[in-house]
Amino acid sequence: MADDIDNPFHRWIRLEQPRLGTRVMFATDDFFADKSRLIDPADPVFIADKFDDNGKWMDGWESRRKRSEGHDFCVIRLGVHGVIRGFDVDTSHFTGNFPPEASIEACVNEQDNPGEDADWQEIQPRIALQGDSHHFLHINNDRAFTHVRLHIYPDGGIARLRIFGEVKPDWSEVSRDDYLDLFALENGGRAILCNDQHFGSKHNLNLPGRGINMGDGWETARRRKPGNDWVILALGHPGVIERIEIDTAHFKGNYPDRASLQATLLSDADLQNVEETSRDWPELLPQQKLKMDTQHWFEGELNDLGVVSHLRLSIYPDGGISRVRIIGRPS
Repeated sequence: MADDIDNPFHRWIRLEQPRLGTRVMFATDDFFADKSRLIDPADPVFIADKFDDNGKWMDGWESRRKRSEGHDFCVIRLGVHGVIRGFDVDTSHFTGNFPPEASIEACVNEQDNPGEDADWQEIQPRIALQGDSHHFLHINNDRAFTHVRLHIYPDGGIARLRIFGEVKPDWSEVSRDDYLDLFALENGGRAILCNDQHFGSKHNLNLPGRGINMGDGWETARRRKPGNDWVILALGHPGVIERIEIDTAHFKGNYPDRASLQATLLSDADLQNVEETSRDWPELLPQQKLKMDTQHWFEGELNDLGVVSHLRLSIYPDGGISRVRIIGRPS
C-alpha cells in the first residue's frame, strides 16, 4: 500500500515491521486481544459479530479492565537498531475501551525483555488519547534504540503502534573490504523522495527478501503526460558500487519499459534541493530494457563514479519495481 499522504512520517521507514525481526516480547495483560497484533503490518479491521472465548474480538492489543492499582504496558524489541523519529498510536475501532492516556519509553539492551534495571528513557511523556483515532507523535532524539515500552493508563486497547525512523547500524564493525548491499534496509539504506507512489511505497524497494506480491514494491500511477517517474535512494554508507539488481517480481502488465540510474556523493546540506539537483547527477547506469517478473543484474554496464552516497532511479515511463540491490564496498 502506498504511504498515507496524511502521515507526517511518510519519509521514514516503519521500524515495527515483523519481517525486520521486530517482536512484541511482553505485556502485563493481553486478555482480550493478543499483544502481537499491536505491530501487525495490516491496517486494523473491525468485525462486528466476531467473538472468542474471552469476549469481543478486537484487532489490536487489549487488556482487561483493571481492578487494582497500577497500569498496563508492553515491551517491543526492534529487529534493528533504529533512531525513532515518530509514532502513530492508533486506536482505530476502540471506542469505549481505549486508554485515556499513554506514554512511551525506549532503551538499548541485549535482552529480549529488559526489566526495570534497564536504561529506559522517556521519549514521549504522558499524553491524552482519543478513541478511534491516529495520534502522530514527533520524537526529537538521535539515539539508536533496540526496545520500546508503551505504557497505557490504566488499561484498554490500542489497535496499532507504528514506529517511524531510520536504521543505524554500527559501521565501525564493518570491514572496508566487505562486499554488501549498501542500500539494504538492515544496512541503513532508505528511499527518501519520489515523484509518485500511488500503488506501492518507495520504502518497499529495500525490504529483506524478494517481494511477496505486486503490492510489495514501488509502483506509480499510469502516466498520462510526458516525462517519467523517479525515486531518490540514500545508501546506508557511502561506497563504491560494483553491481546492481533491479527486480520486477510480480510486475507483469505494469513493469517499466526501461530504467536508468544516476549517482553522486552528497552531504546532509546538499539534500535541501535534491529533487532538482539530482536531474544533473552523473550517469551510473545508462537506460536498460527491463522484462516482466525478472531479476535484472547489471555489472559491466556500470560507469565508474567512485564513492557515492545517493542514487536517482528513473523508470520509463512508469510502472512498478519490487526490489533494488546496490552491491558494493563501503568507503
